[in-house]
Amino acid sequence: MRKSSIFFLICFLLQYFCSSNSESFVGVNYGIVADNLPPPDATAKLLKSTSIEKVRLYGADPAIIKALANSGIGIVIGAANGDIPAMASDPNFAGQWVNSNVMAYYPASKIIVVSVGNEVVTSGDQNLLSNLLPAMRNVQNALNSASLGGKIKVSTVHSMAVLGQSEPPSAGAFNSSFGDTLKALLQFQSENSSPFMINPYPFFAYQSDPRPETLAFCLFQPNAGRVDSRTGIKYMNMFDAQVDAVHSALSAMGFKDVEIVVAETGWPYKGDPNEVGPSLDNAKNYNGNLINYLRSKVGTPLMPGKSVDTYIFALYDENLKPGPGSERSFGLFRSDLSMIYDAGLSKSAQTPASTPLTPAPTASAATLTPSPTPVMPSPKTPTTTPAILAPTTPSTPLTPGILPPGSEIRGTATSCEPLHSLLLIIVTIIAFTMVEVHRE
Repeated sequence: MRKSSIFFLICFLLQYFCSSNSESFVGVNYGIVADNLPPPDATAKLLKSTSIEKVRLYGADPAIIKALANSGIGIVIGAANGDIPAMASDPNFAGQWVNSNVMAYYPASKIIVVSVGNEVVTSGDQNLLSNLLPAMRNVQNALNSASLGGKIKVSTVHSMAVLGQSEPPSAGAFNSSFGDTLKALLQFQSENSSPFMINPYPFFAYQSDPRPETLAFCLFQPNAGRVDSRTGIKYMNMFDAQVDAVHSALSAMGFKDVEIVVAETGWPYKGDPNEVGPSLDNAKNYNGNLINYLRSKVGTPLMPGKSVDTYIFALYDENLKPGPGSERSFGLFRSDLSMIYDAGLSKSAQTPASTPLTPAPTASAATLTPSPTPVMPSPKTPTTTPAILAPTTPSTPLTPGILPPGSEIRGTATSCEPLHSLLLIIVTIIAFTMVEVHRE
């Protein structure tokens, strides 16, 4: 082998491993239902001081999109539910929307996804539902006409209520009443390589079953785990269980290769006196441990070795939102740009300042005998009060138990960096050995 070939091989492997370590999967939701938010320029500076590399907007605010220009931060913009009928019936309207909200700012502003509507499928509005796919198609066609079809994806965001069965995760399935609609949407998304965007909230699962062992399971803290009775896989956190339930539902419908994106997830740091779960410690532990878990690239049991793109809810509190106090207390930062708590998002942070992720002890079924916590939480809509939702189809529950032989304990984050470093050292040694052999 020539020396130049070995050199390029080493460079390629170095780039591969380094890029693998540096890739970010963490985004944030930037809601603006408030009257005390800092100006967009100040927010852009704040974001650039963090490791956040993606932002989801619920609309297409020009000032925010402009402020994020040349920042390298990926932007998800939203078309309002109210725009869906016009987008569906008039391709020119969709084209004008794309020209005004995408073409006017791209590529300086790194728009990566256009989300057409928010939680439309579970809204109960049949007019919106029937127009959703035609609207998405017209937006896609407008992007294609601008030669942006392969660069900017078209999707829509769903609540977890699209699932009719969510536990065990391997039996996840969509609600049959949405079956035809979702199948048509997913066919479109598969053809255009766009992500299935979903809003899982372990917070609401805990509210429906507020026991200490459930809290630990939801916060990525040491716990006995819960075994999927169909596969024998032990789940160590609720996030994995929820995401894998969605993956199973996609697979059951024939779309296992459609990428999942977590469009919203988070935990409030305070709430009303009668609310179960909101606290500063819980919010810090959930978001901090989630960020650390995503960085580990462990993946879920059904999708190992990769992290799901995840947008944390939310960048700021939104003081004008209705509902219980928790709805106005999901923010990571105050309006004066100071941190409400440290979730490990500063660029200098190696791991979040939260409860360490450590392997959970193996426990027998006799150790814990909880009633199963539903994997599917209530829907979370940015401007409405959530309601507790249970699966509509009875299913075999997740139960604590001993991991069966041959099954893999997953869900506890461990860093992949040591493995990458070891592989890099091995490759380097082999390459230099080959050089020496060539010299001889």
